[in-house]
Amino acid sequence: MDTYDLESTHREISDEDVAAAVKDLKLNITLSADDLQGIFTSACRHAQARCASAMHVRDAMTRDVLSVNKFDDISHAVKLLAEKNISGLPVVDRENRIVGIISEADVVSMVGSRRAHTFKELLRSVVGHPLPERKIGHLVGDIMTSPAVTVNLDVEISEAVRLMDARRIRRLPVVDKEQRLVGLISRSDIVKAMGKKLMAADKCQS
Repeated sequence: MDTYDLESTHREISDEDVAAAVKDLKLNITLSADDLQGIFTSACRHAQARCASAMHVRDAMTRDVLSVNKFDDISHAVKLLAEKNISGLPVVDRENRIVGIISEADVVSMVGSRRAHTFKELLRSVVGHPLPERKIGHLVGDIMTSPAVTVNLDVEISEAVRLMDARRIRRLPVVDKEQRLVGLISRSDIVKAMGKKLMAADKCQS
C-alpha cells in the first residue's frame, strides 16, 4: 500500500483532489475540500480519545520504586521518608509481595499518648471503620497500614483513576498477577503519559 505524508499535505487538498478521490473510490457522495478536512480533523480527535482510553497502567507507571520490607526496623523507613521527602512507602515481604503501606501518619501514630477520638472518627466507627489507635512496635510490619490498596499493571488507566478517586489517594502501588510490586502510578504519572499520547495524536492535525 502506498503511504503519503498526510501531516504536510492535508492543508493542500483542493475540491478537485476530493472529486478525483471520490471518482477513484466509486463513491456516490459529494464532498468539498473543507468537508474532507473536517472529517480528517474529527478522525484525529476520535483517535486521541481512543488512545487515551486504551492506555494501561503499565504505560504510565514509574518502575523504579522505593520500598521497605515488613521486617525492616522502623528507623530505616523513617529515614527514607525524610530523606526522599515522600509521604509513604510500599511494604513488601521477602518475596516482594506487597503487604501494606507505611506512611507519615503511621509513624506519627507512634508518638505521644493516646489522644481522644474526634467526632468525625466516632461517626466513622458507627459505619464499621475502626477507631485510630496508637501503634506500637519496632518493625515496619508492626505499624504499617494493611492491606495496601493496589492496582494491576494490566488494567486501564481509567480504572486506576476511579480507584484513586474512590479512596481519595494520589498514588497506587502496581502489582503483577502474583501481587509482587512492579511499580507505582501517581496522578502526575497519568498526566505525563496522557500528555505524550495527545501530543503524538496532535501531529496529525498540525
